[in-house]
Amino acid sequence: MGLLWAIISWIIIGGIIGLIARAVMPGKQAMGLGLTIVLGVIGAIVGGFIGGLLGGNGVSGILDNPWSIGTILLAVVGALIVMFIYGLVTKNRA
Repeated sequence: MGLLWAIISWIIIGGIIGLIARAVMPGKQAMGLGLTIVLGVIGAIVGGFIGGLLGGNGVSGILDNPWSIGTILLAVVGALIVMFIYGLVTKNRA
């Protein structure tokens, strides 16, 4: 049951983080809910790496306590970075 709960938590957190990042990011992001969740999860991982570089627990901190305010803020920063890069990559596609 632990692995199932972890997967469900990552999907929920990814959705929340992705939606927050989309609300903060200026402009229109043409993506569905599935892509928002995926980018939110990837953003959480990127935020974990950033936290690790700044002396925090890194990705293991996200795995240990995904619902803390610091983790969520780092995940939003990571998701914003991922969405910015995604926007640059898909900018010229019609």
